Amino acid sequence: MSTLVRIHELTKNFQRGSELVQVLQRLDLEIPQGDFLALMGPSGSGKSTLLNLIGGLDRPTSGSIEVAGHDISKLNDTALGRWRADNVGFVFQMYNLLPALTAQGNVELPLLLTSLSASERRQRAAAALQLVGLSERAQHKPRELSGGQEQRVGIARAIVSDPTLLLCDEPTGDLDRKSGDEVLDLLQALNDQQGKTIIMVTHDPRAAERARRVLHLEKGQLVRESV
Repeated sequence: MSTLVRIHELTKNFQRGSELVQVLQRLDLEIPQGDFLALMGPSGSGKSTLLNLIGGLDRPTSGSIEVAGHDISKLNDTALGRWRADNVGFVFQMYNLLPALTAQGNVELPLLLTSLSASERRQRAAAALQLVGLSERAQHKPRELSGGQEQRVGIARAIVSDPTLLLCDEPTGDLDRKSGDEVLDLLQALNDQQGKTIIMVTHDPRAAERARRVLHLEKGQLVRESV
């Protein structure tokens, strides 16, 4: 299986007043194409920071991040934004749906950055909503949906542009167990049936059990990995 993400000596520091905070320390990691990786560890261990760096939402202090052979740490802001739009789908704990838009409209949002026509955008969004089992809710606004349905709309929005990577930050953290299990079922199906490469930050051991691999971070370093 080919390596999709290759991270070498990745370091990320933040300045907090006069204090230098080391979040990630010379971390090395390889993620193969088609992996479903769960990132676990205590709060402040660097999980979300690592996810944001892989997704191009933040830049490393030093080290390199290669995705499909491209060193994204060397891209300028414009090129990084374009790369992110083309290659990464994000799923967040709080859904981040726009309340004034329907489910269909929310899913179409990433496609506004593309050259697709309005009809092509509608078709892509409809297909993504069908994939997550929400075709009948396409014209409903977020306030008319349950939390689990909102998260599935978020997943449809994340996959509508057929991204290389699906990055999920506590995707079940705000859901009850039943809704959370439905979301995890969907992520597992996207990995198993669609071949999506998924990296998921979670505190929930039951969520992590759905992944192919579990990686543990502590104080910015990889401390152990379980299969």
